[in-house]
Amino acid sequence: MSLVMGVDSSTQSCKVVIVDAATGAVVREGRASHPDGTSVDPEAWWQALQQAIAAAGGLDDVEAPALSEGAAGGRVEAWAIGGQQHGMVALDAEGRVIRDALLWNDTRSADAASALTAEFGAAALAERSGLVPVASFTITKLRWLRDHEPDNAARVAAVALPHDWLTWRLRGFGPESPRGPVLDELVTDRSDASGTGYWNPETGDYDRDLLIAALGHDAVLPRVLGPTESVADADGRLVGPGAGDNAGAALGLAAAPGDVVVSIGTSGTVFAVSERRTIDPTGTVAGFADADGYFLPLVATLNAARVLSAIAGLLGVDHAGLSDLALAAGPGAGGLTLLPYFEGERTPNLPDATASLSGMTLASTTRENLARAAVEGMLGGLGAGLEALRGLGVPLERALLIGGGAQSEAVRAIAPRVLGLPVEVPAPAEYVALGAARQAARLLT
Repeated sequence: MSLVMGVDSSTQSCKVVIVDAATGAVVREGRASHPDGTSVDPEAWWQALQQAIAAAGGLDDVEAPALSEGAAGGRVEAWAIGGQQHGMVALDAEGRVIRDALLWNDTRSADAASALTAEFGAAALAERSGLVPVASFTITKLRWLRDHEPDNAARVAAVALPHDWLTWRLRGFGPESPRGPVLDELVTDRSDASGTGYWNPETGDYDRDLLIAALGHDAVLPRVLGPTESVADADGRLVGPGAGDNAGAALGLAAAPGDVVVSIGTSGTVFAVSERRTIDPTGTVAGFADADGYFLPLVATLNAARVLSAIAGLLGVDHAGLSDLALAAGPGAGGLTLLPYFEGERTPNLPDATASLSGMTLASTTRENLARAAVEGMLGGLGAGLEALRGLGVPLERALLIGGGAQSEAVRAIAPRVLGLPVEVPAPAEYVALGAARQAARLLT
């Protein structure tokens, strides 16, 4: 049996799966938590990665008695890391982390995003990088660093993303690591590079002028590996380029052109596999690349499963109870409509918006209709993301529903009508880690 390892280093935790390369079956797995916050010391991710690998039995030969019942021993032959996108890991010339990493959900760089857009123009930035800056993207965090911590900005010799830095460390590089702090050994993949705001998905090159405009000077950036390229770790294992989390999930789901993945977590994402690049000067659709040589246009929403949680709490039921109530009401909820912008919204860009309930009459205002309006309103927000993709000519033939919200019976039943597509709900799984493992397995063929 040939074993490979896939990693998902997400905002909340690190998940590791050890997989049979031939069958894709998970034979061992491990997990470790990450600290809360939007500004995190990357060392915490490194410690969690080591803990999760140890919990999964490690990378080397493992004696069966040391494993849980049914787990398989053996040496991992290849690995890859998927991870949260956009986080800024700033390194000095000795490879040391200069300051805590600013994560995708750190909004302090919102003014920097506006400034960059004013300087270059939204249409020009969308053409050059596929993105119109918002606080999530790395380029805005570098501008914030330049403006607010100029001494730290001046020390930056290299900029990495979370999965880039972890790959570098696990390959044996770093200030106190056996192979030393060789910054030129930083590598990434096209999906994560496409979330920086200074990489061009069309040419496959970094846009150094945009980087310099953000940071104030040039710096070492990770080499972008192709989907089937590899490097090696200190023990000679093959190491894949890895992926950003959404692209990793697409790999794990084996999504293909025509598929759109609708992820219903605390927030929502709608992303499709496309054979051609998309450019959206409004910034509604982020023109990411995927990890497989295609493109991954993506729309993000703030209000997804927490809409259901809010209404379930109001009605005094759990999620199963909310689902039962929603299915007891008819389509359209008797005219009751919930606009679910409980804490503003990212798509459409309405940061100060609030939720509203309309169509209330004595007949429509029932517990059942309110539950149905919550499900339809949440799905309607995600459906607006699908319409944005359609508006850019992205072919959509099938929706794959994943995330905690997809486990609701009412969501599964109502989604085809609201989304206007056939819907499939894959079994819950660690799809980002499985995508990384699938990538690693390809290196052995």
